[in-house]
Amino acid sequence: MDLFSDILRKLKGEYVDIFLEEKITNQLQMEENKVQKCSSVFDKGLGVRVIKEGKTFYAYTNDLTKNGIEELISSLKSKDNGNHINLKKIEPSMQFFIKINPADVEISQKINFIKRANEVAWKESSKVKQVRVLYADSFQKIKIASSEGIFSEEKRIQTLFLIHVVTHENGVIQTGYEAVGGFKGIELFEEILPEEISLKTTKRALMMLKARRIQGGRMPVVISSEAGGTMIHEAIGHGLEADLVQEGLSVYSGRIGQKIASELITVIDDPTLPNMRGSYVFDDEGTPSQRTVLVENGVLVNYLYDKYTAIKEGKKSTGNGRRQSYEHYPIPRMSNTFIAPGKHYPEEIIRSVDKGLFVKKMGGGQVNTVTGEFVFEVQEGYLIEKGIIGEPVRGALLIGTGQEILKNIDMVGNDLGFSIGTCGKNSQGVPVTDGMPTVRIPEIVVGGQAK
Repeated sequence: MDLFSDILRKLKGEYVDIFLEEKITNQLQMEENKVQKCSSVFDKGLGVRVIKEGKTFYAYTNDLTKNGIEELISSLKSKDNGNHINLKKIEPSMQFFIKINPADVEISQKINFIKRANEVAWKESSKVKQVRVLYADSFQKIKIASSEGIFSEEKRIQTLFLIHVVTHENGVIQTGYEAVGGFKGIELFEEILPEEISLKTTKRALMMLKARRIQGGRMPVVISSEAGGTMIHEAIGHGLEADLVQEGLSVYSGRIGQKIASELITVIDDPTLPNMRGSYVFDDEGTPSQRTVLVENGVLVNYLYDKYTAIKEGKKSTGNGRRQSYEHYPIPRMSNTFIAPGKHYPEEIIRSVDKGLFVKKMGGGQVNTVTGEFVFEVQEGYLIEKGIIGEPVRGALLIGTGQEILKNIDMVGNDLGFSIGTCGKNSQGVPVTDGMPTVRIPEIVVGGQAK
C-alpha cells in the first residue's frame, strides 16, 4: 500500500482516489462456420482522480514505473502536501463463489462450446442464413485507495456467451438474439447448454418469419418476465442516476418523495445479488456494494450516487460508482436493476386481457432521459385473444413515456426474470443485469402496420 499512500500524499483536493487494475480478457467468435477470432488481451494501469472545488480532474497511465507515476501526478498539478494517510483495508462482507475458473479450462473446450451452438443453428433449417456465436471470459483484479483512508481490493470473473441468428424467406429477414452470463465461471454451461441457447434463438428467428405484421394502435400489453428488464433499465433506470439528475437531464430531477409510479411498483438496484452480471463486492471507488431501493410502492425514495455526486449533495454514495477501466473515471451506473415481484400469477394477468399484445422478448430501444419518451422494439410478440396467447406478430414497437407506463401498470406478477447486457454511457460500457416480473399495461401505443 506504500504506492497508494505516496500518491495520496502528493495530491491535494476535497477527495482523491486511486484505481489500480489488471485485466485479462479472452474472446472466441465463430461466424461462417469458422472460428474467426481467438484473442487474449492483458492490460494493466492506474487511474487517479482529484475532486477539487467542485471539479473533477482525472489522469491515467499504463506506465507503472517511478517516472510514469511521477508524470501522472504532475499532470494533476499538485504539490506534496506532506500529509501522510494511514490506509485501512476494508474486508468484504461477502464473496461470490466461482465453481470452475475459466483460466483452468482448455481453449479447446471453449471452442467446443461455440461449435456446438453453431452446429445446432445451421442444422435447424435451410432458412438460417447467418450465425454468429461469441464466447468471452475476463479476470479483473482491482485495488482502490482514497484520501478517506480506505483501501479495498477485489477479484472479478465474468463469463459471457451469446448467439445471433439471421433467417430469410421470401424477402423477409428476421433475427434472433440471446445472451447469458454473469459473475461466474464455466459452471454457466452446467446451468444452460450451448445447444439450448442456440435452439431457442434459432426457433425464435424462424417463427418470426411466418408471423404477420401487427396492426398498430392503442391496446393492452402484457410484458412477460422472460422479456428481460430492458424497459425498466431504459425507461426509468438511467433517469435515476444522480449525475443526470443533478444536470437537469432527467425527468425525475427534484422529485424525491413524490409518487412517480403505480403503488404496485417497487424498483431496486442490487449489486449484492449472487453471481449476476451486474454484481460486485466493491464498486469502482471502493464503496461496499449495497441494495438500494429507488422507488417504493410508487414513491421515488432515492437516486444512484457515486462519490462525486454524493459529495455535491452532502450524501453518502450508494455504491454505484462504476467505470469501464482504469482509463475512465467513475460515474453513477446501474448494476442489477429490477422491479420487485407482485402478487398476481402470470397466467391470471394474461387471462385478464380480452385483446392485446403479449411481449415475450424485448429488443433494442431508445430513450430520452429528459422527457422520458421511449421507443422499444419487440423481438418476440404474440396477440392475446380472449385471455389466450395466440398467433405470433412482428414489427411491434412500444411507444410512450416512462412515467406514463409506470403509473399505468395495474397488475404485477409474482415471478421475476432477468436479462443481461453491457450498458453504454459517456463512452463507457459496464456489465449489467435488468429484471422485471410479468406486468400488465392497460393501454399503450403499439407501433406497427397502419390499419
